[in-house]
Amino acid sequence: MTERNANTLQSQSDTAIRIERLVNAIQRTDSPAFQITYSKHGDERVSETRLSKYFDGIMQMVALFEGDVEYQHSWHLSLFQETCQAIGVELSPIGITCLNKGETRYLSTSETLNELTRNIRARLTQKRYTRREHDQRYQAMQQEIEVCRYVDAVLDRYARTCVVRVDLYYRTEVQARLRVEHVFDDLNRLIAQRERNLIFDHETGYICSVEQGEDRGYHIHAAFFFNGAQVSADIYRGQRIGKLWERITRGQGCYNNCNIDKDKYHDRLGLGLIHRRDLSARGDVHYTMRYLVKNDQHLRLKPVGARCLRKGQARKDSGTTNRSIPRQA
Repeated sequence: MTERNANTLQSQSDTAIRIERLVNAIQRTDSPAFQITYSKHGDERVSETRLSKYFDGIMQMVALFEGDVEYQHSWHLSLFQETCQAIGVELSPIGITCLNKGETRYLSTSETLNELTRNIRARLTQKRYTRREHDQRYQAMQQEIEVCRYVDAVLDRYARTCVVRVDLYYRTEVQARLRVEHVFDDLNRLIAQRERNLIFDHETGYICSVEQGEDRGYHIHAAFFFNGAQVSADIYRGQRIGKLWERITRGQGCYNNCNIDKDKYHDRLGLGLIHRRDLSARGDVHYTMRYLVKNDQHLRLKPVGARCLRKGQARKDSGTTNRSIPRQA
């Protein structure tokens, strides 16, 4: 068995998602990574199983855990890393290998992947892992509740609130070398701009969520709230925030101004000018903001101590400039 896509450099995000897919595939099946038979002369003959394709990029998966940055991993990545360490997986010029149980010889790549599969499958039955998926869903639900309460606090401040949402991405050509710590650095710079940039005059709150998707890699969903008596040009404000993101990322970032595409939200808009007493519109804002913390785009790894969900502390406007007190949520 050889590395079928050895010449294709996968991004940190793609590699992490590949590990998650691999663990999930092992959980769903009972087959080995590869079917191995031996000729009468002892030659190894390898044929693929339905699991085999999930091992494409295995060397990058193993190498993901090397480096100087300390990360907090999702349960899928933690299980994969622990299993690799437990069986002593090593990188070699021809693939990955480990010693057999008697430590008398190194296994071939196919044998190593079968051993890795057996050990991952065994760990998946341990209680600490059987609960992880449930715990992840529960955390997402709690964040939804937290976000909706925050939205209510912001909308209750003024008779009208201008809601602006932007999706902040990175250009395709930089995805391969983008690392998650760079995203958090850029987010910190964006939040710091709220204290000095006129774009955020009369802002009454914000929500930012760092996420990870299969198509767009690492990205940020952001919403900013403004005093509707002072700010009503929501499309223009979203465009200015997007342009600021491009400057912060030195041209490596791009954005989607959600307020431009209001038609695609149909009757669940939740953007633009929202009146405090319009309970239907308030429900639409809840619906829109819950998208920011959806479970299917959670981060698979992040710097230790980093917060995926950031929001301000809602407070009333005082003077010509209005900032929400930044804090981590």
